[in-house]
Amino acid sequence: MKPQKIKALFLDIGGVLLTNGWDRNSRQKAAKHFHLEMEEVNERHHLTFDTFESGKLSLDEYLHRIVFYEKRRFTMEDFKTFMFNESKPIPGVLDFFKKLKKQYHLKVIAVSNEGRELNNYRINKFKLDDLFDAFVSSCFVHIRKPDIDIYNLACDVSNTRPEQALCIDDRLMFIQVARSIGISGLYFQGLESAKKELNKILK
Repeated sequence: MKPQKIKALFLDIGGVLLTNGWDRNSRQKAAKHFHLEMEEVNERHHLTFDTFESGKLSLDEYLHRIVFYEKRRFTMEDFKTFMFNESKPIPGVLDFFKKLKKQYHLKVIAVSNEGRELNNYRINKFKLDDLFDAFVSSCFVHIRKPDIDIYNLACDVSNTRPEQALCIDDRLMFIQVARSIGISGLYFQGLESAKKELNKILK
């Protein structure tokens, strides 16, 4: 059977286009900067972060649970500014995918796990809507990777069959889940290696 032509890219944001929005390294930096107990922050984070990323908890509510459950010497706005400033573009990646989209006439859909306020900040700050046709973000659709339904929804939104889509993510398990329903997968380990793989897949 002839392989299907790829018509849509399902791109992760954190770890592919930008640094992660709020990962362990960022929490560690925040704990040091604000003189917090890292172990306590992490424990509270893991107990509630899924709810935040699923869009069922605001950023203020999330921060009340992990940091502001007791009086602090800094404000919530101070902490949120620190969080937002942790987001940085990965050099060259955004421009590369914009050119790729135009060259191959691709639909490009964001499939990412992010809380609403961080997600909106990153979309606006880095002009991600110049690249993406739609955002299937966990905070919008109330489903998180690796739930298969988020990939099915991305197919529906892009009007693309699974075999016509390529998922690009820096988490191998998420790639494997996408592949389980017939979506091609590219495990992102840097721009140069991705360019080589995409040249093979799209040509």
